[in-house]
Amino acid sequence: MSDLLYSETEDDLRAAVRSLLADRAGPQTVLGRIESTDPYPPGLWEALGGGIGAAGLLVPEKLGGQGAGPREAAVVLEELGRAVTPAPYLTSAVVATTTLLALGSEQGPAAELLGALANAERVAVLAVPFSTAPDGHPAGAGPDGSSGPTVPAVPDAVAADVFLVPRADGLYAVDASDAVVTPRSSFDLTRPLATVDPGGAAGTRLADAGAAREAVRRGLLAGAGLLASEQLGLAEWCLEETVRHTRERHQFNRPVGSFQALKHRMAQLWLELVGARAVARAAADALATGAEDAALTVAVAQAYCSKVAVRATEECVQLHGGIGMTWEHPAHLALKRAKSDAVALGSAGRHQDTIAALADLPAPA
Repeated sequence: MSDLLYSETEDDLRAAVRSLLADRAGPQTVLGRIESTDPYPPGLWEALGGGIGAAGLLVPEKLGGQGAGPREAAVVLEELGRAVTPAPYLTSAVVATTTLLALGSEQGPAAELLGALANAERVAVLAVPFSTAPDGHPAGAGPDGSSGPTVPAVPDAVAADVFLVPRADGLYAVDASDAVVTPRSSFDLTRPLATVDPGGAAGTRLADAGAAREAVRRGLLAGAGLLASEQLGLAEWCLEETVRHTRERHQFNRPVGSFQALKHRMAQLWLELVGARAVARAAADALATGAEDAALTVAVAQAYCSKVAVRATEECVQLHGGIGMTWEHPAHLALKRAKSDAVALGSAGRHQDTIAALADLPAPA
């Protein structure tokens, strides 16, 4: 049986990431940048990805990475979720990196790019819409899984140095300077979306069509599985912040958190949070061990964690009262991230259909 408890190494990594985010990407720092053209705190990616080495956790040491795995990356995403941090970690260090690793090349352009990603020297983004599920195709894709000339709703595209572009004849690496990137309005201002048009750029061919389809699938599967850890971090912060606020806020000369109705709501949320932690850790462990049921475990994690994160953030905003509705309080950042994550890499309904298919059960009507 898998051990889903956090190891000492994972706890040390968590402490390092939390300390860095508190210093460089606290709530006021994030709030001060979300309406700018560049929401990413200066120097954060270099410190997180290169200084701590988080960008290379999934990359083997022989390719310049840390040689860790999805469990450690999940811990980083928990902390990034807690702080609602604007950083291209999920898109570059997880999805794009896993896609390149799935090509299985230890030499050539894919290996060189992996080394640059592991050292946080470059940021790569898979040019597919953020809503693409692991078993789905990009919007406008043909039956072979190739993307059209223009790709909508690509997350963190404005931070990318290179795009991984699925085409009819394979997977290509296209420099961001050779593509047309058009920022779009995003509900989650901490993870900006953009339309990417790499059609006129030839790029460097990394794999043929068959290998590209499998690599993209594995990249999206890893992203969906570890997105559950980001959603777990969101829910944890919301519950802790709500408990703190209701303990300090007084009405009728009593802490509002002592009112039975509110205690029941927070207790129920804690129970859901415990379940979310279990399935998120199970998904990370399944990806780390290459379990045969990894796809099923990931689908379960996404179907459950996305709903828990949305509920936790909604409760956080409501139980904070008037202050929770203001732009100055970070609760709205968590709510928008949770709502955005709920449709990212496949909605909860899409993952429920996947569970039904993989477990040979009737899908919900």
